[in-house]
Amino acid sequence: MLGGSVYIAFIRFAISLAGVILLFSRISESRFGRKKTIIYYGCFSVVALILASAWYVADWKSCVRGVAFAMYACFAVFAAIISSDSVYLSIYKLALTFYLLAVFLVGGLEAAIIFFDSNVWADIITRVILILLMTVVIEKKLRSTIQGFGDYVEKEVDKFSVAVMIISILLGIGFILNPDINVTGPYRIYQVAVNFILTGTLQLLVFRLYFHIGIEREYERDNQLIQMNHRLLERQMEILEESVESGRRIRHDVRHHNAVIAEYVRNLQNGELLQYLKEYDRGIDQGAVEMICANTAVNNILSAYTRKARSEQIKVTLDIEISRKLTIPNIDLVVILANAYENAIYACMEVKKDSDERECLIHLVMKKRKNKLIIFCSNTCRRKAELKDGQQNTEFTGGIGVSSIIKTAEKYGGDYDFRTENGVFVLRLILNIPPDLSGEGMWKDCTR
Repeated sequence: MLGGSVYIAFIRFAISLAGVILLFSRISESRFGRKKTIIYYGCFSVVALILASAWYVADWKSCVRGVAFAMYACFAVFAAIISSDSVYLSIYKLALTFYLLAVFLVGGLEAAIIFFDSNVWADIITRVILILLMTVVIEKKLRSTIQGFGDYVEKEVDKFSVAVMIISILLGIGFILNPDINVTGPYRIYQVAVNFILTGTLQLLVFRLYFHIGIEREYERDNQLIQMNHRLLERQMEILEESVESGRRIRHDVRHHNAVIAEYVRNLQNGELLQYLKEYDRGIDQGAVEMICANTAVNNILSAYTRKARSEQIKVTLDIEISRKLTIPNIDLVVILANAYENAIYACMEVKKDSDERECLIHLVMKKRKNKLIIFCSNTCRRKAELKDGQQNTEFTGGIGVSSIIKTAEKYGGDYDFRTENGVFVLRLILNIPPDLSGEGMWKDCTR
């Protein structure tokens, strides 16, 4: 390893630590604000640099052997605490940062030894150049991809994969940074290059694996949405067919009503005619379409599934209190209500299929409270119904669409809860209603 005074060692430590912080901050978000994050990183850096310099003064040989690993181990603990990422995702990003640390450390040392006769300043300048190059590449090419990849890793990564990756990287980088290997030649360069290629390939394979797993999950969710849209289209076709049949029936009945009215008029039976018209009005009122709420999209989807549920002899109670327009798009409301209602219907059908004598019930509540939208749905289900990942696993749907409910809830920063209580499945959902930035809702409130 290259020598130097304590001041040179301090500069090396400072550049290496600054490089690690810079690279890690490009791929990970802090749980604190920008100002607090800078203060925390600054305090950590001061303490770490003082301790590393003191170690160098006390025993520079042991310091050279272990300071890189010791400083990074302390940084890893600190970064895991300050990062907003989950544990597994933080571990992956720390492993990637450790790999980049090895690249600019070894790159600076080898360049100084081979091309500049072990010049200390050549090592320092090379480190700075490599850090800046890697930062630019991450910022321009990789940052957005890594952030999207983080969502997949957070949900899909497992302990075994993380352990294998960390052990492999530590072994590879540990061999490269071995201070006992002082020989510099073609074979040493070949060893370093092969180790970097292998550890870099491991990082790439892990990235590609979980990235494609995440994409596959996205395709599955898209497929679920397509199936949901297909079922919604079937419900709409049923409504259309019922409307056509109702129109035919009305036209047929109108001819009979006209004939009866004409007969009353010819016979001058005005009293009987008035009584007949009153009965006719009552019949019209009874046959009127049920108006569930003022929101057209919500009203239509609830009407369709309520009709479906009642055709299956399922008792339905609705408690809907929402305005005609919400700042939550109708498509998101339909995704939640259609999936919740359909799974509730199919769960009740499973109870009937088991020849259970219990009455099948569905109770749906949807209310707006200030800037929150509250949705509650309970339905009869099998007494031994199991939840798979917090979802009821029905034979008819396999839980299809519930992931869409979760995704929509997370989109609006909401909370959700699924549970079974004595043969009743309960869904609770709270969404944050975004503000009406158009000012339309405010104008309507002012004109009322």
